Amino acid sequence: MRPHDEPRGWGALQPPPGYYSADGRPPDETQRALVLDWAVNQRIASGWRVESRSGTQAVMVRGHPLNHVLHAVLMVFTCFLWGGVWVVLAVTNKVERVSLTVDARGNIVSVNGP
Repeated sequence: MRPHDEPRGWGALQPPPGYYSADGRPPDETQRALVLDWAVNQRIASGWRVESRSGTQAVMVRGHPLNHVLHAVLMVFTCFLWGGVWVVLAVTNKVERVSLTVDARGNIVSVNGP
């Protein structure tokens, strides 16, 4: 099930025509890297950022982890009034990860991470 704020079509994420050879051969490393670049650029345009990248695989992440030390200090200095805000932020905050891989046939495989 896709998240509600993700554009339609992410399930069938494939690059436009012209990224593959015309004679039907499997793509080489350069073409696979170009396909991955296209997929990464599509994700970046919708708010994701690159966490790590190799030749044919990239890990994308969206969201930011919560700084619990800062919120604990704020809670102490505000006589525990900040605790309610901290609880709400801890419940609603989420970090999403996805691994994009280009297989030997040039298909983009997307796997959601923890």
